[in-house]
Amino acid sequence: MKNRYPGLLPKAHLWTDLVLLNGAFLFAYSIRFGDLSNLFENQYINLLLVSNLLWIFAIYSLKTYLFTRLSYNFNNQIGNLFKATLIHSAAIMAFLYLTQKGDEYSRQQFVMTYGMFVILAVTVRAVTVLFLKLYRQAGYNYNRYAIVGKGDLATLIRGFYSDRKELGYRFCGMFEFNDHRDELQKLEALMSNEKLDYVYCCLSEMSDEQVRGVIKLGERQKTQIRLVPDFRGFMTNMATIEYHDMYPIIQVNTKPFSSVNEQTLKRSFDLIFSSIVMILGAPIFLTVMAAVKITSPGPVFYRQKRCGQWGEMFEIYKFRSMCLNADKMGQHSTGDNDPRITPIGKIMRKTRLDELPQFFNVLKGDMSVVGPRPLYKYDVDMLMEAEPHDFQRLLTVKPGITSIGQINVGYADTVAKNVERLKYDLQYLKTYSVLEDINLIFKTMQVMVLGRGQ
Repeated sequence: MKNRYPGLLPKAHLWTDLVLLNGAFLFAYSIRFGDLSNLFENQYINLLLVSNLLWIFAIYSLKTYLFTRLSYNFNNQIGNLFKATLIHSAAIMAFLYLTQKGDEYSRQQFVMTYGMFVILAVTVRAVTVLFLKLYRQAGYNYNRYAIVGKGDLATLIRGFYSDRKELGYRFCGMFEFNDHRDELQKLEALMSNEKLDYVYCCLSEMSDEQVRGVIKLGERQKTQIRLVPDFRGFMTNMATIEYHDMYPIIQVNTKPFSSVNEQTLKRSFDLIFSSIVMILGAPIFLTVMAAVKITSPGPVFYRQKRCGQWGEMFEIYKFRSMCLNADKMGQHSTGDNDPRITPIGKIMRKTRLDELPQFFNVLKGDMSVVGPRPLYKYDVDMLMEAEPHDFQRLLTVKPGITSIGQINVGYADTVAKNVERLKYDLQYLKTYSVLEDINLIFKTMQVMVLGRGQ
């Protein structure tokens, strides 16, 4: 069955949530006070009215019910629900505080309302998502579409929907515009007979005149036209579209964290986290400093030139874990049996405590908390020869105290290990988020606590 009610699902979720929110409020009130008989005689009816208005404000601000078939899934729905509920509860508390009436309302009723609402709303979303998935896989509630183009891009579009039957898209035909007029007539006949919802135009296979012709057909037949540019080959660089007046400009990010928002967010996280570590971790810093000084002659800190962002050299700080003049006996460590490592140095390397002074490098701006490890100039030259393209991408970001490669591979003393660690670190550039940084920090803490540093 073709989808006869487009746009119904967002409206259904909106009104269902309003009913659930009011129902949860009234049920919690009846549990707390015994019945609803005196609801309209006290201030709770005013709170209920304010609650509805603030819910409308929250969902309008967050665009909670603005989604498409492609973006409609359980995770997105739950995330949007929690955001709206959090904003709504905060607004209610702010209202009560500003009106100085917080003590006149039951906190138990407040908690019960939100607890019940979230449980019911999550259940409704889970059931709806599952029902739609099964319903569409069975061949109902579908959208009809055709494709103009017969190359690789057209095959990718068709394959995308074939592999995701839960989206409910049914393929109706594919066209190649050789004879412009004849193909347009055939396409219009298909639009009319099949009542197409969408026509996908592969722009790499069409002229401007042909595209304009298809758009005119769509206007006549009430069919939506989707223009598909061929971004294959550089979409891994996370291209984004900006509008300069009326002209769409495609910006290909040639380095990770290209946007100002990403740069600001990552730098802010680095500064806040490093400051907290250096303040709260001061006792640990002092203890390690004393241990290094007592157990071996020489300075507490070790400074060394490493390659940073864009290949620029900077001085990295570490607690000294080797004997004096260790560099004269070779640059790379040979593992736990390296005779240059001091007794306390072995413990520090296992627990990664020797890396703690690098938080000062983060505050200076030379490094980030999470990022590919900074390398010797010798290793940089070696990797530029072995994996020039991949390693060049790593040099576009600041090196980090910890990384996926450092967690999984550890210290790299051979070309093979360096390349292996490089492969892990490239994954980070593709999956970056603050949550991913926090996840890697927790994994690093596990390595430190269990003494699994390599």
